[in-house]
Amino acid sequence: QVQLVESGGGLVQAGDSLRLSCAVSGGTSSSYDMAWFRQTPGKEREFVAGIWRTTTYYVDSVKGRFTISRDNAKNTVYLRMNSLKPEDTAVYYCAADPQRLGGIQRGDYDYWGQGTQVTVSS
Repeated sequence: QVQLVESGGGLVQAGDSLRLSCAVSGGTSSSYDMAWFRQTPGKEREFVAGIWRTTTYYVDSVKGRFTISRDNAKNTVYLRMNSLKPEDTAVYYCAADPQRLGGIQRGDYDYWGQGTQVTVSS
């Protein structure tokens, strides 16, 4: 069974950087479309960034600040977050889609991690 485990969240100040990691087990991450979503209390889980084969895609609010990448040898996907803003505060979730739909909707992804909290203070 595919399992995703996120790490790297924390409390930082505005303008700081963080790198989130998503370790994949029970499957090969290079065979999946992978994505990062985030969620704040009372809001829907929203797509942040995706890596689909060799294509990457970002929501407008993070373009130029966040970078998604994968290390196939480590079976791990990363989200590098620079110039963090208070509005980036959320629980960040890693997701995997073995069907490779190239989607940005929550329902496009079959496997999810438990989430990691990112808090950005002003």
